Amino acid sequence: GGDWFDVIPLSGMRVAMVVGDVVGHGIPASATMGRLRTAVRTLADIDLTPEELLTHLDDLVVRLSEESGDDRAGEVGATCLYVVYDPVSRRCSMARAGHPAPVLVPPDGPPEQVELPSGPPLGVGGLPFESAELELREGTVLALYTDGLVESRDRDTDAGQALLREALAAPADSLDTACDRVLHRLLPSGSAADDVALLLARTRGLPAGQVATWDIPADPALVAPVRKQVLDQLSDWNLLEATFTAELVVSELVTNAIRYGSPPIRLRLIH
Repeated sequence: GGDWFDVIPLSGMRVAMVVGDVVGHGIPASATMGRLRTAVRTLADIDLTPEELLTHLDDLVVRLSEESGDDRAGEVGATCLYVVYDPVSRRCSMARAGHPAPVLVPPDGPPEQVELPSGPPLGVGGLPFESAELELREGTVLALYTDGLVESRDRDTDAGQALLREALAAPADSLDTACDRVLHRLLPSGSAADDVALLLARTRGLPAGQVATWDIPADPALVAPVRKQVLDQLSDWNLLEATFTAELVVSELVTNAIRYGSPPIRLRLIH
């Protein structure tokens, strides 16, 4: 089928999570899914914001539709939800293209649907996507899923999402247990009329003592002072053996960022 999910490590200890659903079934849907999954990984590597990434994916799906030889807009279509979590700031940014909004389960509260602009499905072309940013407490669970989990012939989407929140509200020893409970509750027969994908993730933050961050003005004269601050930080962390390599890397990174990049410029050191 055409449902997929992925977890993508990003720079600075961040992580991207994606869930998508390609229209249709069989080999064509699977082939399109494979191309979109590869495209998401490629675009994630260049550090696009969620709404920018979906815009590029939308362009790709439009091209795939044109290559299919059918002039009808959206002949090749998909929905997608893209999320980026930063364990340093504990902030999560996300955007969706016609996809069900994720469910957020705080550590001491009831599950709730994230209020996130829907955006058009991929393949419509020319319409904007919007992102939202949330600050997540330690231990918050995010549930990403495709519509096959909550839709069925026996209930509408709202009823399915209510069942999903109810299943996620019960305490679970692990995310595996929580997944099993969700699937058993929403798919009691063990099968579904549509493809199903479910991804659960629990947030973990990095202690402040393991992170050092510098906001750097675009001034080449500041490369040396920043380099010294990094070396001082490594000394505080008792990582003197890393100073030589770190000095070279920081000099190159900061110099190139000032010379070829644009503000804001931020350097993050993680122990």
